[in-house]
Amino acid sequence: MDSTGPIVIAGALVGFAVGLTGMGGGALMTPIMVMVFGVNPTAAIGSDLAASVFMKPLGALVHQRADTVRWDIVRWLLPTAVPAAFGGVFLLRALGDGAELQQRVKYVVGTALMLAVAGMLARLWLDRRRAGTGTGTEDAHVPVRPVATLLIGLVGGVIVGMTSVGSGSLIIVMLMLAHPRLKANHLVGTDLVQAIPMVAAAALGHLLVGDADLGLAATLLIGAIPGVLGGSLISSRVAGPAVRWALVVLLTGSGLAMLKASSTVVLLACLGMALLGTFASLRDRRTARLQPEPQPKPVSEPEAAGVTGGS
Repeated sequence: MDSTGPIVIAGALVGFAVGLTGMGGGALMTPIMVMVFGVNPTAAIGSDLAASVFMKPLGALVHQRADTVRWDIVRWLLPTAVPAAFGGVFLLRALGDGAELQQRVKYVVGTALMLAVAGMLARLWLDRRRAGTGTGTEDAHVPVRPVATLLIGLVGGVIVGMTSVGSGSLIIVMLMLAHPRLKANHLVGTDLVQAIPMVAAAALGHLLVGDADLGLAATLLIGAIPGVLGGSLISSRVAGPAVRWALVVLLTGSGLAMLKASSTVVLLACLGMALLGTFASLRDRRTARLQPEPQPKPVSEPEAAGVTGGS
């Protein structure tokens, strides 16, 4: 049976999630290719990375025009991220070959997905903490931390090269931890820009070893590109945390399934994450209701006179 249509739809759904939240590209696409369409794990990873090479610049261009890219951080990430992503491909091949390799790759991807879940939970917590302290603590010009940033590029690059997971869900969380006061939009813009050469290096590695299926990547892009654009257009109208919690539930189920967990464990874990997300959302709403409304700044008599005279 021709699966082109369903693959295009899957690409559109994943692209929409990426446009809406900036997260979940490889973390959703790779397990969907493996578990739904029966694609070999290595081929799914390579094809997803090849598609990402064309998806990442869409968001990066928006942030570049908005001047929300910290190029100094990008310059410290790339010296380790690019070679690590390329080398991660060959590290993956060192796990074996044939059916043995494909099974081991499932375990590697499953582990990466669970790391992505942990990263998304950490990001939700960090976002809540920032909101609690107020936006005044954020700064677009915090100094870069070279050693920490180089290590982030190294670790993130290896994970992305081996699994295609992490460019939008792990690295951005590590950047938040290393630069806790950096503005959220600058974090996203910086992560998107650095991901372009990193993902390209990983995709090149998979092409060289014959893992990437360019036809599959092109089919994914047919749906993913309009999905990304559509998600980006309505991202300001949908509650970001709610969508991220939905992604957490999906990735938890996918990761545990890749790790060969029983159906009972998968169901209970997903239910637990859904309940945790519901509880967090209800608490946020209650906190928002209890917060006092901002009072208008009192206008002094001279200011009032000045306003009246100018009208």
